Amino acid sequence: MGQKNCKPQPGDLIEIFRPFYQHWALYVGNGYVIHLTPVDDESSSLWLSSSSIGATTAKVKKQRLKDVVGNHRWRVNNKYDRRRTPRPVNDIIREAEERIDEEVTYDALTDNCEHFVTELRYGKGVSRQV
Repeated sequence: MGQKNCKPQPGDLIEIFRPFYQHWALYVGNGYVIHLTPVDDESSSLWLSSSSIGATTAKVKKQRLKDVVGNHRWRVNNKYDRRRTPRPVNDIIREAEERIDEEVTYDALTDNCEHFVTELRYGKGVSRQV
């Protein structure tokens, strides 16, 4: 369920409100995001489940924002812009696109989906949700 007044721009961080946690994605334009999914699962995101809690790897996927969001609320949330300077949008998008289908280290506490997208946007991964 998309937000009516939300108009993401390429390079924006997208916060998706899931039960018990937030999933994060990077908007790359034309209705698409790049985000992390479980390696052994074709679901749209790293759900808080037995398969994702113990996951040690994740896969970088490019999918339609509406498919990743499903029926959940979402918003653009570039919350670290006050403290960190975003990298140039072309660099963010290029690096994100280069990482599609890559398997990456995943740890819910130290290497999660928010770390992944903030590293793309700012050059350093940050997460305050854990």
